[in-house]
Amino acid sequence: MLQLTDAQLEWICKQIPDAPRSRKGGRPPADKRKMVQGIFWILDNGAKWKDLPSEFGPKSTVHDWFHRWAETGVFERIMRKAGRCVERRGGFKLYECFVDASFSKARQGGDGIGVTRVGKGVKIMLLVDAKGLPVAAYTTEAGPHESRLVQGLFDFMVTGDTPSRIVGDKAYDSDALDASLAAQNIEMIAPNRANRSITQDGRPLRRYKRRWTVERSFSWLQNFRRLCIRWEKSTCLFQGFLHLSCSLLLLKQVFG
Repeated sequence: MLQLTDAQLEWICKQIPDAPRSRKGGRPPADKRKMVQGIFWILDNGAKWKDLPSEFGPKSTVHDWFHRWAETGVFERIMRKAGRCVERRGGFKLYECFVDASFSKARQGGDGIGVTRVGKGVKIMLLVDAKGLPVAAYTTEAGPHESRLVQGLFDFMVTGDTPSRIVGDKAYDSDALDASLAAQNIEMIAPNRANRSITQDGRPLRRYKRRWTVERSFSWLQNFRRLCIRWEKSTCLFQGFLHLSCSLLLLKQVFG
């Protein structure tokens, strides 16, 4: 089972604003550390909220705080700040990045769900650096083609710099994508699909041999069982779990 270290927990709690307190007194705010630990337990185990152990406090309280933090963008900001920590230490290798998508079935319905040949679900789009560290991640409906979803990753970049080149599989062989990335001074490297003429030089394609890097990163993320199936009816909540997962992978580079 994955563990949330004390250093990681302390750092995450510092990034979360304290709950406002009424001047008239009233009930004290929930223990932020327990709330974060309870959310991590759900993320790690993939269990239902009703199965949350009582040691983390009332399950409804933990869920309510998760809902509030996700909707106010707390987990996205945590991912960005974790990325800045790695960047300041020179931890990112942006000379080549790898992109891919993963499909998660949606069991409860809700917004942002697309229909595919294997059922209803969402896609997790992931961009990683040469070492496999998350550089950008978001979730969207599963219907659109992956080549049309790459630009959305730039809205979630955790680095100040952009990659020099992006490597993907045949799904990213697209003239439109090549042109849009070239306008940002980014080279797109992908093998040609069978129904297209050869447009990719063989020398850059040597980098494609290292595409296993992003597949390994997905295997790291899928250790967080809550990401394997989308149980949340809200894209915002599922994306909150995704960004928290990426943050933990980044913080492992900072705290070990």
